[in-house]
Amino acid sequence: MAGRSTKSRGLGRGLDALFADQAPTTSKNTEKEVQTADGNTIIYIDINEIKPNENQPRKLFDKEKIEELAESIRAHGIIQPLVVRPSGKYYEIVAGERRWRAARIAELSTVPCIIREFTDEENMLVAIIENMQREDLNPIEEAEGLNEMIRVYGLTQEEVSKSVSKSRPYITNALRLLKLPTSVQDLVIEGKMTTGHARALVNVTDAKLRDTICKKVVEDGISVREVEKLVAASGKPKKKPAKRSKSADTLSVERELKDIYGTKVSINQKGKKGTIELEYYSKEELNRLIDILRSVN
Repeated sequence: MAGRSTKSRGLGRGLDALFADQAPTTSKNTEKEVQTADGNTIIYIDINEIKPNENQPRKLFDKEKIEELAESIRAHGIIQPLVVRPSGKYYEIVAGERRWRAARIAELSTVPCIIREFTDEENMLVAIIENMQREDLNPIEEAEGLNEMIRVYGLTQEEVSKSVSKSRPYITNALRLLKLPTSVQDLVIEGKMTTGHARALVNVTDAKLRDTICKKVVEDGISVREVEKLVAASGKPKKKPAKRSKSADTLSVERELKDIYGTKVSINQKGKKGTIELEYYSKEELNRLIDILRSVN
């Protein structure tokens, strides 16, 4: 696997380490190059030579915020350069897709970039780390990105934890969200439900119950603790109504009838009504009791 050979020098150290490991690459078509104090070469690249990252973990971009960023770029330019990598005839964005989208709206012809030779694994890692550090990903996008690192590149949860500087429980809890049905994930994406609410529903298999609880979260604003209580209550067996204790007179009559019929007799009262039950243990026993009852005048 291509990504495994790079793990020791790239994973677990964040964006700065990954960027520092890479030597600048000469642009194929540049208008201007600027040398920064930290040794990076910023190259202005034709905006039409740049394409989005196909493995970008972020799927949703707020149009209003992109427009706001475009206004800022018109006024002040792009302060932080994009990070790109060569990809055939184009450059693929590693970090900075929001800036690239806003720059297109602002009608910039070139954008400042730092070119890096990243592997596919490093490319995905940087994209995830950058978005997580900026808190640009919604919880579901974040979970999908982390899962991609495990599924595609074979990283363990421990390796992912070190790579994105998050605790192991954080990674485990994030991945649990992917077990939820799409309808619940959508509520998290839309901000109508917190990750705490969602995680409390992970083990609920009853779709009707899950939908009912989701409705209470969205419409009534119930807390995570209240969701947990509803889930816990749904798993408890219903209590059988306690048997009423019989009076001493009733027990005395049962013993008397037992002596008469030669079998256990139960008197069950429900208000003014009730039943008298005679037990039998064989066909012969049943016929004997029937004969006794028939003989009663």
